[in-house]
Amino acid sequence: MQGWSVLWVPGTDHAGIATQAVVERWLWQQRGLRRQDLTRSEFLEEVWAWKQRHGDEILRQLRALGASLDWSRCAFTMDPGFSRAVVEAFVRLHEAGLIHRDRRLVTWSCALRSALADVEVEPRALTGPTALRVPGCPQPVTFGVLVTFAYPVEGGDGLELPVATTRPETMLGDVAVAVHPDDPRYRHLHGRYLRHPFTGQLLPVVTDPTVEPARGTGAVKVTPGHSSPDLALARAHGLPLLSVIGDDGTMCPPGGGWLQGIHRFVAREKVVAALAERGLYRGTQDHAMTLPMCSRSGDVIEYLLKSQWFLRCREMAERAREAVTSGRLQLVPKFHEKNWKTWMDNIGDWCLSRQLWWGHRVPAYRVGVPSAGSPPEHPEGLWVVGRSEAEARAAAARTLCCPPDELELQLQQDPDVLDTWFSSALFPFAALGWPEETPDLQRFYPTNVLETGSDLLFFWVARMVMLGQQLTGRLPFSQVLLHSLVRDSHGRKMSKSLGNVIDPCDIIAGASLQELQERLHHRLLDPHELTVATEGQRRQFPHGIPECGTDALRMALCSHNVHGDDIRLDVGTALSYRHFCNKIWNAVKFVLAALGPDFVPQPPEETVPQHPMDRWVLSRLVQAVAECGRRMEALEVHGAIAAVHHFWLRSFCDVYLETAKPTLRDPATTAETRRTLLSCAELGLRLLAPFAPFLGEELWQRLPRAPPAPPTLCLAPFPDAARLAHWRCPKVEAEVAAMQEVVRTARALRNVFRLGAARPPVAVRCVAEAQDSLAALGPALQALAQVGPLQLLPQGAEPELGPGWVGAPAGPNTHVYLCLRGLVEPAAAQAQLRARSRGLQRRLETLGGTQGSGESPPHPGTQQQVAILRSELARLAQALEALDPPGPPEDPGVRREDPGSQ
Repeated sequence: MQGWSVLWVPGTDHAGIATQAVVERWLWQQRGLRRQDLTRSEFLEEVWAWKQRHGDEILRQLRALGASLDWSRCAFTMDPGFSRAVVEAFVRLHEAGLIHRDRRLVTWSCALRSALADVEVEPRALTGPTALRVPGCPQPVTFGVLVTFAYPVEGGDGLELPVATTRPETMLGDVAVAVHPDDPRYRHLHGRYLRHPFTGQLLPVVTDPTVEPARGTGAVKVTPGHSSPDLALARAHGLPLLSVIGDDGTMCPPGGGWLQGIHRFVAREKVVAALAERGLYRGTQDHAMTLPMCSRSGDVIEYLLKSQWFLRCREMAERAREAVTSGRLQLVPKFHEKNWKTWMDNIGDWCLSRQLWWGHRVPAYRVGVPSAGSPPEHPEGLWVVGRSEAEARAAAARTLCCPPDELELQLQQDPDVLDTWFSSALFPFAALGWPEETPDLQRFYPTNVLETGSDLLFFWVARMVMLGQQLTGRLPFSQVLLHSLVRDSHGRKMSKSLGNVIDPCDIIAGASLQELQERLHHRLLDPHELTVATEGQRRQFPHGIPECGTDALRMALCSHNVHGDDIRLDVGTALSYRHFCNKIWNAVKFVLAALGPDFVPQPPEETVPQHPMDRWVLSRLVQAVAECGRRMEALEVHGAIAAVHHFWLRSFCDVYLETAKPTLRDPATTAETRRTLLSCAELGLRLLAPFAPFLGEELWQRLPRAPPAPPTLCLAPFPDAARLAHWRCPKVEAEVAAMQEVVRTARALRNVFRLGAARPPVAVRCVAEAQDSLAALGPALQALAQVGPLQLLPQGAEPELGPGWVGAPAGPNTHVYLCLRGLVEPAAAQAQLRARSRGLQRRLETLGGTQGSGESPPHPGTQQQVAILRSELARLAQALEALDPPGPPEDPGVRREDPGSQ
């Protein structure tokens, strides 16, 4: 609408871990099959079938939301073209020496039987003993406990060395015990050996300055197969590396033994019991700790020794850090920059391998030479990387310095797949045709703005920046808008197990509770999760979700400040915007009726009205246009929609339309008012279009428009404050603001005395400068305040209005009076006002007591209620004062009210 050529590419990733887990669960529940019961190709056929049935749900939701995407370019990370880009990226990074294979400790999910990236590990802080359910374990496991046991010293005549650990089951993988070289408690054990109570192996006592003497017993069991610090210590001292926990989370100590195949946390209890039987158990104590959790499965992360593919990130991270520091890459809101720099400064290598079948298979091949076996310099076998098997075979021949025809090579492709985020990181350029230099890539890359959740800053944004600069030499975008985490109305993170995930289509079209719960039963949830989710839905939506419409949902989402705290999505907010949409519909309906069938429109920007209310509403429109444009440029969408909402509701509907009704009855002002009505409606709908495109288009098409008119609102020029600057009129805005203050005071007086449909005479005492503007705005004042004849009084002595008039200030130099003669019986009114005052005073005292009941400050909502009550009490006090002394004697025709009725 602003004249730019814009491309928004729709796309989805294949969600390797999540999708494979769902399909495996579906196969087991529907057909009683496990993944291992199928061949790899058979399982992948099942996944593709699942993708065909459910994979386009996000795209369906985006279509329903009216997102302006170019659907002809829709991309999926497993599409052939995209898959080619993934292979190309892997090969280029390997050729650059950035991807390498290494045997290291990786973060491992036993529930998923796959390695994870470090950012997929959620640390959970425990202050002490905490019982948690762990997938695959028959009973809850207590964490936050420190167990102390002793290793007997070999040949030590009863000497022992105590160690403390939160993981006693891993002691089967101990290869040594380390102490600080200067710790006097253990100096006599330097160079000695300990006897393992279960394996009989001798464990050396080694000294290392990294040991903290004040921590635990001051002696550290060294388990290099399951601890990163222990692995570094073991390698420094040339110790062997043992693993005693298998991929599935069961024990697998070398040589088997009494714990073989037992769940690791069941084995924990057995190990402690066996230590106690041998007299080596020394007790437990509460221990605050941080437990690493798998963000996807809820399992406790294990650290296992694995040979995997790793991507060196240090140099790429330095460039990504510099991009933000220099301002070439802008993070919005700005406070994310600190986390960005900290993460880049502490980045490690990225483990790319995932032990799955669904995903991009690693384009690496293990080389076997039947006649010679593995070359001695490649104890794991020679690994080569290639875009195809033929290319990999040629690379192997070059490495072995043999022509490919003279050597029989057996190549076996790595069964692992790549981390989903690796392919997703390529999206900004792979979706445009990279590695080919396509016209799309040349025209639209790099992009301008990325909008995503703040929780994806390191999962996705950082990796797009690193790989984008490495593979294309350019940043993939120059701005990143990171929205806050969207939670439910109670502040809880949306979770399937809680049943509080909301499908946007349910808010758009509405859904009964029965429909919501039927869908829940099709999500293949664990029975316990299904029970919790069903109850959660029943509490959150006891009457279902009301139909709100697309535009109402869009505006509700846009109305939140995404730069601040977490967003609480309340369906009630969407429902209020549905009412706002109805308000706009009725406003345009009024405009169309006022214009009539014979109205001939003119270009709205060329008309300059003379009537003050016409000039005021157009000036307010320009203000809204300027504020909306400024906020959108700053990526403050909530401020932009607030400006549009305020114009339509507060300026156009609540004020201008009410004042236009009497002017439309005056032939002298009708033509000008009609032109203003059309200008506000037409430009206001253009302003509304980005937020409410369906409502905007429907109503805009009904309006008469001056030729040449674009065929659709989407192509109509977006309002420009500079082109409308001639409509700005601060003087008239100030005059109308003063008039609105008079209206508010008059309506407050009407409300105090409950005047209903009566229209009493009104008098306004003000300075001479204000009288001219109020005289010109008299009809508007009367319409808005719902009063009768207007009398303007000079500033100075108190006016002699006679009995039955009550007044209240409307600013420093203005006073408003209403004539209640014949409308209110003074004595009854006084009694009623006093009764209302007593009731308000009791409520105020109750709130005041609540505030003083604790040390915490009062809730902002309570403070607001107190302020409202005090303001209302002040108005009632003024009204009582105005009625004393009473007005004229009782008139038989006076309308009476029961003093106790409220």
